[in-house]
Amino acid sequence: MEHLPVEVIGNILSRLRAARDVVIASATCKKWRKAWRYHLHSLSFNSNEWPVYHDLTTSRLEIIITQTIFQTTGLQSLSIFMDDVDEFSAAPVIAWLMYTRETLRQLHYNVRTTPNVNIIEKCGRQRLEDLVLAHNSITGVEPSYQKFPSLKSLSLSYVSISALDLSDLLTACPKLEILSLINPEIAMSDAQATMELSSSSLKDVYIEAVNMDKFILEVDCLETLHLKDCTLEIFELISKGALKILKIDDVSVIHLDIGENTENLQVVDVSSFTIMWPKFYHMISKSSKLRRLRLWGVVFDDEDEVVDMETISVCFPWLTHLSLSYDLRDVVLHCGLQGSSHLENVFVLELGWTVINDLFAEWVAGFLERCPNLKKLVIYGVVSEAKTHEECQILANFTSSIVRLMRKYIHVEVQFEYE
Repeated sequence: MEHLPVEVIGNILSRLRAARDVVIASATCKKWRKAWRYHLHSLSFNSNEWPVYHDLTTSRLEIIITQTIFQTTGLQSLSIFMDDVDEFSAAPVIAWLMYTRETLRQLHYNVRTTPNVNIIEKCGRQRLEDLVLAHNSITGVEPSYQKFPSLKSLSLSYVSISALDLSDLLTACPKLEILSLINPEIAMSDAQATMELSSSSLKDVYIEAVNMDKFILEVDCLETLHLKDCTLEIFELISKGALKILKIDDVSVIHLDIGENTENLQVVDVSSFTIMWPKFYHMISKSSKLRRLRLWGVVFDDEDEVVDMETISVCFPWLTHLSLSYDLRDVVLHCGLQGSSHLENVFVLELGWTVINDLFAEWVAGFLERCPNLKKLVIYGVVSEAKTHEECQILANFTSSIVRLMRKYIHVEVQFEYE
């Protein structure tokens, strides 16, 4: 160990990340202490990783963090995650940021302070590439002054910010590729009823727990869009057709528009969502490159609507993964599996129920006939704790049916997932 270069030791210590572990390891010898001081790149203070943080007073925590950070000279990654810890004073927090901001590339910051510290103001015009903020307020963004020339990833969780400041913040990040908004508190002005975000560089957008009337996202090169737990009247995506992955999870939206340019879509994952299937299908019907289609817990706006396998097999010839789970009705069995077209390239099939009935085994058999090259079948089901004799009999009959059915498809791996 004594022959290791001090720079290598610094890399080893940086891999530990957790401040407590790094401090203990650096006590090994003088060489390791030198590595700690001059070659440590990553440091993390996380109250979930070391419960003792919860037992210390706020002032003691501030002293420990200050002493630890000030013994380093070139931190590139700093994470301060103090959940359920009392508010820190603004002065030491500002000192940490001012001391490290010229070398920092990555900052994960979840600290409540009194008064609030404007992180955007302290870290602008630096080399920051990854910024994660939680439980903070952002005010008075000046894109002409507070530039983030190198920022590629931005995550805002439980952050208070106005719609205008959020828009200006994106303008101040010319190289931003990844944006995550989780339960933000967005203030809208009386004259502004619509949230409009625009970026020419964004490729990946994740939006969770956002509630508003109208949301317009104008992103030229967007490749991944994930909406989760949102309530929106109108969501409109304006892009140049680079979208590859679309995920919608437990979203309430009256009007959804992802544009006409969907030729490059490869993954469509929709769950816990009420849709007008013809309208939604029209949006994705040009996606001839689609590889994965997942409709899970979907409720159709019209009772007579079904997912037509004949249409899917024709429009999505390269589909490899197909996942379907919704309430089965007679019309689904007879209409959903009409036609003779096969899903030649599907090798993973996932089927599920919410309330099982005798039709489910027939439905599974219909899909197996249409997937000649299938390699894996996964069946998902919900099993309640208290079951009547009739319900137990239905489940037993289904199990027997699947056993008989799979004797015909011995090359297919079968997996059951019950909850």
